[in-house]
Amino acid sequence: MTEDGLVHQELLTIGAFAARARLSPKALRLYDRLGLLAPAYVDGASGYRYYRADQVERARMVALLRRLDMPLARIAEVVEAEGASGAALLAAYWADAETRFASQRTLAAYLRGRLSGRSSEMYGTFVVETVDVPERVVLTEKRHTLADELPVWIPASLGRLEEGARECGGTAGAPFVVYYAEVSMESDGPAESCVPVADGEAARGWAERWGRGSGVGVRVEPARRLAYARISKAQVAHPQIVAAFEAVEAWVRERGLLVDGPCREVYFGDWDAAGPEDAVCDVAFPVR
Repeated sequence: MTEDGLVHQELLTIGAFAARARLSPKALRLYDRLGLLAPAYVDGASGYRYYRADQVERARMVALLRRLDMPLARIAEVVEAEGASGAALLAAYWADAETRFASQRTLAAYLRGRLSGRSSEMYGTFVVETVDVPERVVLTEKRHTLADELPVWIPASLGRLEEGARECGGTAGAPFVVYYAEVSMESDGPAESCVPVADGEAARGWAERWGRGSGVGVRVEPARRLAYARISKAQVAHPQIVAAFEAVEAWVRERGLLVDGPCREVYFGDWDAAGPEDAVCDVAFPVR
């Protein structure tokens, strides 16, 4: 008799249960350790594990979710959810996965072009021009960030700075993001969001009120000549934006110019209202 009042014959040994669930005993031990599927009973003397027949469905569900490359923590959420809630959690996970696959597919095509020596063909889709930008006072927010954090941090930080700009005579130009070092999944920059403002004195007072250590500041952005390529909302995603930056760099080299500062993205369009093909951003390098 077990502690649960069940005789051993009413339970399945781990071997028998593994065969019925089409899993290995090793996998069942892992699921137990992670809290995904605990045995119905563990013999205190021998350590043998026993399972109920009605646990087979949960075991098979865990195994099938693993075939979707779902992290074990997410699997726990799905199998613990009741009714349609589990299906909704699965749908959300798969939507994220399909977005990731689409991005990886585009990246793979881009890398095939680079490996086959066809990078210059891709650069030809971007028109590079120059523009002279005057000296400006800018509100800034600077931080170390990885590439997958940028889609959240950029609009949030620019939103905070644009709100501050309303206290500083309003915005005096398109907001932009400066990259002082590489931002990728392995390198965290830093990056700096910037919003030009009309009233420099008010901007300094606003930055002081935020206090030190917040990452917020104010500085003078010197006059610059920018070489830039205009891109659509769809092209802001990786790797298209990487190709755009490389196209500008190639254009600069071909004309014997020198890069004179960190690269940047200038956001001049209404991001929320823009469609995938609408121009919203300039990728640029200061040059001399």
